[in-house]
Amino acid sequence: MPNLQQSMTTIRNLLNMTFFRVLLFVLLGVAMYFSMYSNVKPEKMDLSLFSVAEQTIRSPITIEDKASTERKRKEAENNVKDIYVVKKEIAQNRVDLVTSIFGSVSEVNEEVKEGMEEKKKAAANETGKDAEAPDPSAPGPEDKLSMVKEKLTDDVTREVPDGVFLALLQAKEGELSIAKDLTVTAINKIMNNEIPAEQVENAKKRVEEELKFTSLNSDLKKAAIELGRYAIYQNQFYDPAATEELRQQTIESVEPVKILQGQIIVEENQLISRDIYRQLELAGLLDSVNSIQPFIGLTLIIVIVLSALYYYFRELNVQRELKQSYLLLFSLVFILSILLMKVISLFQYADYSEIGYIYPAAMGAMLIKILIDEKLAMYYTIIMAISGSIIFNEGVTGTFQLTSAIYILCSGLAAILFLSKQNRRTKILQAGLFVSAVNILVIFSMLFLRNGHYETIEYGFYFVIALISGISSAVLAIGLLPYFEAGFGILSTMRLIELSNPNHPLLRKILTESPGTYHHSVMVANLSDSACEAIGANGLLARVGCYYHDIGKTKRPQFFIENQVNIENPHDRLPPQTSKNIIIAHAADGAEMLRKHKMPKEIVDIAEQHHGTTLLKYFYYKAKQNGLEVKEEDYRYPGPKPQSKESAVIGIADSVEAAVRSMAHPTTEQIEDLVKKIIADRLQDGQLNECDLTLKELETVSHSFCETLNGIFHSRIEYPEMTKQKVKQA
Repeated sequence: MPNLQQSMTTIRNLLNMTFFRVLLFVLLGVAMYFSMYSNVKPEKMDLSLFSVAEQTIRSPITIEDKASTERKRKEAENNVKDIYVVKKEIAQNRVDLVTSIFGSVSEVNEEVKEGMEEKKKAAANETGKDAEAPDPSAPGPEDKLSMVKEKLTDDVTREVPDGVFLALLQAKEGELSIAKDLTVTAINKIMNNEIPAEQVENAKKRVEEELKFTSLNSDLKKAAIELGRYAIYQNQFYDPAATEELRQQTIESVEPVKILQGQIIVEENQLISRDIYRQLELAGLLDSVNSIQPFIGLTLIIVIVLSALYYYFRELNVQRELKQSYLLLFSLVFILSILLMKVISLFQYADYSEIGYIYPAAMGAMLIKILIDEKLAMYYTIIMAISGSIIFNEGVTGTFQLTSAIYILCSGLAAILFLSKQNRRTKILQAGLFVSAVNILVIFSMLFLRNGHYETIEYGFYFVIALISGISSAVLAIGLLPYFEAGFGILSTMRLIELSNPNHPLLRKILTESPGTYHHSVMVANLSDSACEAIGANGLLARVGCYYHDIGKTKRPQFFIENQVNIENPHDRLPPQTSKNIIIAHAADGAEMLRKHKMPKEIVDIAEQHHGTTLLKYFYYKAKQNGLEVKEEDYRYPGPKPQSKESAVIGIADSVEAAVRSMAHPTTEQIEDLVKKIIADRLQDGQLNECDLTLKELETVSHSFCETLNGIFHSRIEYPEMTKQKVKQA
């Protein structure tokens, strides 16, 4: 073991250099990469066009089949029918046109009539009597026709036969009005329906049918029919913009054709057609495709994980030596877990696809939680869940086995949560049983979510491997814990709790051989624990260190005042030099005893450093009063001075407790003055120069000491019975 500790020390010294620290993370990344390399490597198959598949092949990924998508969109576009719109205004325009024709005829007839009347009046004025004979100069039908045409457009006069106009001109005013109404009604009725180009002739026939059975005379009826046919016009037209918009909407509504992960591309004994061959190529299952994307993806995942881990250790607020120990410990647990995971995954290739559930997922989480801290244990669990989802992906069509990731995550978190308030070695096995219960629940929940049908023996198999996973995690953690603690010199919370057990041999030695010292140690522990917690130091370490800090007094317990009950003080008969040597020796003696019992270095340091290099004032001044020539350094403790916050706080608490205990009835003000004086003496004497306590933290320590001491030495009321008894005694 000493050789191992020396090796660890050498490695820790190397890790103080950034190069070797980065190199360690690179080695972790390499271990992760090669453990997962075969699990992300795309499966290549020797398949050729128009050959017969020897096995059913499923797609390992989800990917869009762009060729099929484009073909599907083209088909959808071709199925879009052209959009035609009905222009309602055309019907009104055609009705207005026919109405204007009838109006023009009526105007011509009115104009001719008015002209004839004016001529008659003029002739009567000349002859003195009415002219009843026909006027040979009256406009004839041709003249009226010309007058009508002048009122109409060239298009109308060109397309409407002259016979229509002549028939209208010859009709009486009442007949003309009826013909107009009948024609306009028929046109409006027909034009209010859709009339595409190919239906125009049919529409003209319908308007002809509408007017054929009217009561008009034959010439006027023919004219009305001719006008009705002329007025019927196409009112439904192709809309290119709307058609194009509909085509675009149809194209966009077509969902991309995807080859889904797990989808069967080709079944066993099926011919590999061109389309199937193309899908196999898309899925990356052909020898001709050498994709490096999965390896790039794996590298990126590892870089992200290790970068976060590097940042965590860089920001970890502990001593540099301890930080390197934590890093080494984490790395060993991590590599051990990855290798164990990889070995178990190899059994998946032997038709044991669900064997991954037997992996002791909580082992590493327990070790890191106990030896380092809870936060790092949770981060470790997340990394293991990611790694496990890749390493245990045999039997699934994708890269990630999510059920394994969930299983590992829940298992590790269950162990961490159980040990969060049960941080004792004896509780690890109970934690394993708790993890087994969680494992069983997680597995069965995932089985039920699949809605599969399983036999009783299969449920039994899952139950057993979940139970084994939890228990084996606890057993491995219990077996590895002592080696890690000894090899790395890590003082875990669990170890501290065990050392605080009053049944520990050294604590029993103090209690039985020097009970006064034991009581003093407990009092100092109470002071130091609360003060260290107040400044963010390790209160539990301070408490346990206090229990052992005066173990050296058990060599000569009667020479220390707290153990001198009903006995004479032996120092009264000894020279100051001898007394000084006895008192000063207890720090070195205590450190030596602790080392022999293989106690943690932190506890040994507290015993050795809690007096620092302070002056043994009582015997120093006694020697001077005796007329001896003495040097101050001869009456100082050999040190070293406190190197940690815990050692410094314990040293101050040790002096404070002894000083307050010597006071008869200390008041709050006296206690406060005494605490401040002792802290000031330590500062002026340079005893706190080698630890990282700040003045603000010392103020917090002082306040904590006063609160605790006031709680211990608070004034008590005098009960009546006690008063009466005192009076009687008086």
